[in-house]
Amino acid sequence: MYETINPKLMSWASILDDKTRAQAIETSTMDFIHPHMVLMPDAHLGLGSTVGSVVPTVGAVMPACVGVDIGCGMIAVRTQFTYAQVLRVIDNDQPLSYLRNSIERAIPLSAGNYNTVVTETARRRTESLMLYNYDEHIDAIAPSWRLQLGSLGSGNHFIEVTVDENSDVWLFLHSGSRGVGNRLAQHHIRIAKNECADRALPNPDLAYLTEGTDVFDNYMRDLQWAQHFALLNRAEMMDRVVSCFENYMSDDVERLEEINCHHNYTEHRAVPGAWRLPDMWLSRKGAIDASVGVRGLIPGSMGTASYVVTGLGNELALWSAPHGAGRVFSRTAARKQFNIEHLQEAMAGIEWSGSDAFLDEHPLAYKDVDIVLHDARELVDVDHELHQILNVKGN
Repeated sequence: MYETINPKLMSWASILDDKTRAQAIETSTMDFIHPHMVLMPDAHLGLGSTVGSVVPTVGAVMPACVGVDIGCGMIAVRTQFTYAQVLRVIDNDQPLSYLRNSIERAIPLSAGNYNTVVTETARRRTESLMLYNYDEHIDAIAPSWRLQLGSLGSGNHFIEVTVDENSDVWLFLHSGSRGVGNRLAQHHIRIAKNECADRALPNPDLAYLTEGTDVFDNYMRDLQWAQHFALLNRAEMMDRVVSCFENYMSDDVERLEEINCHHNYTEHRAVPGAWRLPDMWLSRKGAIDASVGVRGLIPGSMGTASYVVTGLGNELALWSAPHGAGRVFSRTAARKQFNIEHLQEAMAGIEWSGSDAFLDEHPLAYKDVDIVLHDARELVDVDHELHQILNVKGN
């Protein structure tokens, strides 16, 4: 069920703290938001605007309502392998640590680590990006962007090997447009703030670009390019994960299902006639497309379940669903709250690095993903529940 917070703000979040609520209310006062803004079940306080929000605008966009990790999202591949087959490999003196180490060698993990050797598939993908809304100023803003494609990044970006309720093995990862997307976003947020310097805003972070202007068109061009970069970045990493898994299993992977979806992005969308509005710009910051029949991915936190879902097309929720569990502790607060013993207990039975660098990713730093999925029952159907047996994170 949803809550109508005000005529321009609806929430599907049963867990919503006061600061997040206040931030969303502030955003909803912008007069070009139509018909209403939506909070997803995983909504939480964000930099500039609320994470887990869907913001429909007419005639303008607010770059902060997409955020700095443009195109961040998920990719998953269902393989033909079963958990029993993986266990047989483990029993043959091939522990999952071998696979984890292989993945960590194949994919640069941290925020500042880029590829030192560009694969042939990565080269082809970067060449295709030169033909897709590319503008040469991208090279000036992020000269190393070609080396970033195929790298994971840090924070809550991860790679996992998971098992569903049928014991089928899925390969699963979370990443976005890396440093190049961040720099492009920051560039256009600064431009929006300059454009709105003489306008009364409830918060400078709600600076906007007006449709029909060069600055708006430039943002949309770069936004779409960064979204495509993120899509190809996930595809490149998944190719490498598949290769590592093939080597581990000593057999080729059959990609029985593959889902690749954004959760930080803007799309142009026609508005149903009942709302009597022109077409909208639909900005999702921490939300996935849940239109009728659209497949999506909702990851839990480190050590908890993730879900493969299908959208139900809920119009009041603006055809959207949550993108994950949503934080309840900031990274700083989580580091104060938890210790490595807590994290090791939460990760029992999962192959991972064991590093205390990931205290801020403790499962209890996030909302209970089962509550999030319960809140989203009018938004998506759950197809598969995945539990990880291996986790790789960027630090």
